[in-house]
Formats: sequence, structure tokens, C-alpha cells
Amino acid sequence: MLIIAGLGNPGTKYAGHRHNIGFMAVDEIVRRHGFSAWRKKFRSEISEGLLEGETVLVMKPQTYMNESGRAVGEAMRFYNLGPEDLVVLYDELDLVAGKVRVKTGGGAGGHNGIRSIDAHCGKDYRRVRLGIGHPGSKDRVTGHVLGDFAKADREWLEPLLDEVARSAGLLVKGDDAGFMNKVALSVRPDGKDNPASREPPRASGKKQSHIHQARAAARKPALSKTGPMADMLNRLLGKKDKE
Repeated sequence: MLIIAGLGNPGTKYAGHRHNIGFMAVDEIVRRHGFSAWRKKFRSEISEGLLEGETVLVMKPQTYMNESGRAVGEAMRFYNLGPEDLVVLYDELDLVAGKVRVKTGGGAGGHNGIRSIDAHCGKDYRRVRLGIGHPGSKDRVTGHVLGDFAKADREWLEPLLDEVARSAGLLVKGDDAGFMNKVALSVRPDGKDNPASREPPRASGKKQSHIHQARAAARKPALSKTGPMADMLNRLLGKKDKE
């Protein structure tokens, strides 16, 4: 059995915050893979399902970010699981928006949710760091982290959440490198062009073949204007365009 925990703060007023990207990611995992309806247990909202033939418990701790470890630790003790059976998804200031890194163990890096997980669950679990970018100066960090995603962020946020959910089975299989590669190929960090998705160079004056055009189009992430993912982001981002 594996626990996948997304970190965030409970309540509608926090729902669109950058600090809640962990909640957003596990919401999409549950939706995409047809997990059970959310229910309350272990001071969390939990959902269960199968990924790659393995039982997965998805958690959204409702203890507020700074006490996330209390909820996750309670579930781990109930199922007699160790840190190796835990994957945590959370926001990372020190990664460009749209970048994803996975590592086992390490420090909290100033993240209070991770500090709490370390204290209650041990440190040798896998950490899926979801980049939200840095605002540029220390005095702007709190407002950035505890502020809503801007509408412009949708360009990278939607494909990021979609690919994290689509490739979650790779995390279950322990293929962290494969997971990071899949996300990197699908997301344009910080709204910029991803070199991996650029069209191949062509000779001057020559028209690109229909095959190359089709391949290039297939590599570009499609931002759907409708559907469950678009509806979720519309609810989260609302109508205000915050910087």
C-alpha cells in the first residue's frame, strides 16, 4: 500500500493559493483515475483506489499546513507503513513555476508542512516538489505563497496538474526519473517555450512536411477551455487576475 499526500490548507478561501498546489494535484489524481469519493478520516479527506495494481490512499490533511504531519502520521501508524510507503506533493518556491523534482529524504527547505511531516513520519519519504516560482525578494514571499494563482499561470498550471495525474502510476512503480521526464515534456515552465516541444529546424525556403507539422502539434500541450480540469481551474482562479 502507498500513501500519496497532497499538502495545503483546508477551506474555500485558501483553495486557489499557490500553497495549495499539493491539494490541487491529488484532486486531479483522484478524478482522473476514478478513486472513491472523498471521505473524512485521520483528520484528513481521504480517497482510495488502484494505480498499477497497488492500493493507494490519497490524503489531504485538514489540520492546516503546519500540522500536516499529525494527520499523515496517524494514517501511517494505522496501516503500519514506513516512510518508504509515503509520497508527498507540495509547493516549492525554489523551482521555476511548472518545474517538478522528485527526491527521497532531505531537508524541509523552510516549508512548514514538510517540517511537520519530517517530525511525525521520518524523513526518508519521496518528496514531489511542484515549482511555483519565487517572487524575487524575501519580503514578497508570504504574499506570493499565500496568494491565488494568476489567470496567466493557467498556461503551465493546467498541463502540470494533468500530467502529474496521468503519470502518477510511475510514482507507484518507483520510476521517479520517468515521472519527471513525462512532466518536463508536457509542461512549459513559467509560460515559456519548452525546448523539448519546439518544432525541428528546417532548411530556409523549404516548406515543413505535414508529418513534421502533425508531430510538432502533438508535442504542444493543449489547454482545454472546457471539461473537468478547466472547470476546476475556473473555480480556483475565479475572475480576478492577481499578480
